[in-house]
Amino acid sequence: MEYLKHLQKDKKLKPLLQSGPLKISKRKNVPVRLMASIMSQQLSTKVAAVIYQRFLDLYNGTDPELSKVLKTPDEKLRAIGLSNAKVSYVKNVAAFCLEHGITDKTLAKMENEAIIDLLVQIKGVGRWTVEMLLMFTLGREDVFAVDDLGIQQAMCNIYQIDPADKKTMKTTMKNISEKWAPYQTYACMHLWRWKDS
Repeated sequence: MEYLKHLQKDKKLKPLLQSGPLKISKRKNVPVRLMASIMSQQLSTKVAAVIYQRFLDLYNGTDPELSKVLKTPDEKLRAIGLSNAKVSYVKNVAAFCLEHGITDKTLAKMENEAIIDLLVQIKGVGRWTVEMLLMFTLGREDVFAVDDLGIQQAMCNIYQIDPADKKTMKTTMKNISEKWAPYQTYACMHLWRWKDS
């Protein structure tokens, strides 16, 4: 794996890579994946999976068309376990993607930062959410999620960064992560794996 060779140059990251290579895969239907990540915000993976399955069940178990999501009554979406805020955010995603003609094809041609700038215009979608989309739906190999709590905790531990001053901490993290380019996503995945174990 090409990325392992590159990331092993970082002596502190190297021990984390011994657990074996990781793969990044692409998934289809970016607008629906974006809705799924909004549904999962601040929930455990287990609970998020249950709610997402209930969401799909509203549309015969398949990814719904955006127009169908917009026509779904709010109370129906609330009944599957979504808060009022999340109901409106999910509909915001559907409306925005329809209005701007956002499809997997259009996003595939765009740079990471351009995708972030475009999608954070949607109320309820922040930078972190788009970064997760870039990593786990669009399969982008060079994304660094500086605002992710797991990444922050792992890096503070491994690189002895003081988390007291958030601004300095993030600057230090970014400086370290620049050496990982063009494989920052893999580095993040190894940091998460290390933290989970």
